[in-house]
Amino acid sequence: MRRHLLTTTAAVLLAMTGNAFAGMEEAKQFLDAEIGDMSVLSRAEQEQEMQWFIDAAQPFAGMDIKVVSETITTHEYESKVLAPAFTAITGIKITHDLIGEGDVVEKLQTQMQSGENIYDAYVNDSDLIGTHWRYQQARSLTDWMANEGKDVTNPGLDLEDFIGLKFTTAPDGDLYQLPDQQFANLYWFRYDWFNDEKNKADFKEKYGYDLGVPVNWSAYEDIAEFFTGREIDGKKVYGHMDYGKKDPSLGWRFTDAWLSMAGNGDKGLPNGLPVDEWGIKVDENSRPVGSCVARGGDTNGPAAVYSIQKYLDWMNAYAPAAAQGMTFSESGPVPAQGEIAQQMFMYTAFTADMVKDGLPVVNEDGTPKWRFAPSPHGVYWKEGMKLGYQDVGSWTLLKSTPDDRAKAAWLYAQFVTSKTVDVKKSHVGLTLIRESTIQHESFTERAPKLGGLIEFYRSPARVQWSPTGTNVPDYPKLAQLWWQAIGDASSGAKTPQEAMDSLCAEQEKVMERLERAGVQGDIGPKLAEEHDLEYWNAEAVKAGNLAPQLKIEDEKEKPITVNYDELVKSWQSN
Repeated sequence: MRRHLLTTTAAVLLAMTGNAFAGMEEAKQFLDAEIGDMSVLSRAEQEQEMQWFIDAAQPFAGMDIKVVSETITTHEYESKVLAPAFTAITGIKITHDLIGEGDVVEKLQTQMQSGENIYDAYVNDSDLIGTHWRYQQARSLTDWMANEGKDVTNPGLDLEDFIGLKFTTAPDGDLYQLPDQQFANLYWFRYDWFNDEKNKADFKEKYGYDLGVPVNWSAYEDIAEFFTGREIDGKKVYGHMDYGKKDPSLGWRFTDAWLSMAGNGDKGLPNGLPVDEWGIKVDENSRPVGSCVARGGDTNGPAAVYSIQKYLDWMNAYAPAAAQGMTFSESGPVPAQGEIAQQMFMYTAFTADMVKDGLPVVNEDGTPKWRFAPSPHGVYWKEGMKLGYQDVGSWTLLKSTPDDRAKAAWLYAQFVTSKTVDVKKSHVGLTLIRESTIQHESFTERAPKLGGLIEFYRSPARVQWSPTGTNVPDYPKLAQLWWQAIGDASSGAKTPQEAMDSLCAEQEKVMERLERAGVQGDIGPKLAEEHDLEYWNAEAVKAGNLAPQLKIEDEKEKPITVNYDELVKSWQSN
């Protein structure tokens, strides 16, 4: 039904674009057809914001602007509904292309290297913030909004309302990207099974503590063991789900903060400093100095190796046998089929797909049988560290784009993130970027059908979830190394230690080439001298830091669980 409505609305708006004039009449038609009261702004305020876009766009009317993003529901809505509306209202013709995430990065890299203007704006992950800052190929939006782009910067943009700006701000204090959509990786579990009296009694008898949301990996492991092979509703179920095929998707399974959950890196939000969750260490000037333990990094340290070992152990013992041969896209639908008790982390972008009527994991009244909760942490994790990953797709303007084209694209970027449209867009894609939207009464009403998503985003816990930080000097080059190294561990070709040794060495080869080429100037890599783990651990402790930590002999700590409903109540009282 929703797809049909999108198509109908898009047809109306496309018809509007045929009009000879763009302006307030078209804006009113759009507000009537698409927005209504699904906005934090009153109708008068919506019209005022639309009038600003109409006036600011006049010098660019008739221009053909091309922008690009990955293909997810949020961007489909922008491309099919918001882009035609923007064209109808402003007269700027927008082509919003949807391609694969890897293809977006490839186009971006090509434009950065060639200087040829392929797209006028990109929605690319904030994981590239360190890349954009160091290569200086992306416009500083802070400078842009104060200078060349001042006349096309919406006075109602309200940057303070965006919840992800820390993720798109570089060490120089400038904003380089504007968040368009974001979603977290959270723990997912069968709320109904966890609250079943027999399951609770049997678990308590076997393990001596209450079945609940696992706070640490020890508890997660016990719960995985408990449910695996257990018969529920006439079916044997599994206590865990993951995927292990050697494929590019295996890379982001790990770069998306798996090591941080184990306790890799240092304390610090949104990312550990001086060692981040990839295990990359920087100096006081934010210059990367190493990835391997031998240079003070943590990519192959005890915490990282432990994280890979646990990944392998759990998949082998507690997930369906087919999981080891699956990719990300193949494994994604499995929990919704009703045979998985819990999953260590799941992208909340899949929420809409997990609450469809008729699924085995959805009740007859449309409420989910499952819930999202904070991810459990490993034995090396300490309070003050990040605990998981958030994906933040963000608008980026490259310097190679001519000013007039960048201005027109910037207007579109602000339109699709504006307060006028953000509540409606967020209901479609469930990728929340604004505090005002998160607190909107329509989400209070919808929250019971979203399995804890809104409660999480309204909670103080959300600050522990963040994207890749600024320590990574060249995200595209380094990220592609991960799936190959981890794939060797997953296939059994290498031990976890060997795999991480190989990964950190390959990362340092890239950094060494960047250092030699000098392309990132005085904020590019400058590799440190090599010493052993004990040396660097002592240096870290002396400086009041953690990484690299020494190996903990007993990595099975005391398991801890919490009651989900009590956890949510504690958030609401904060």
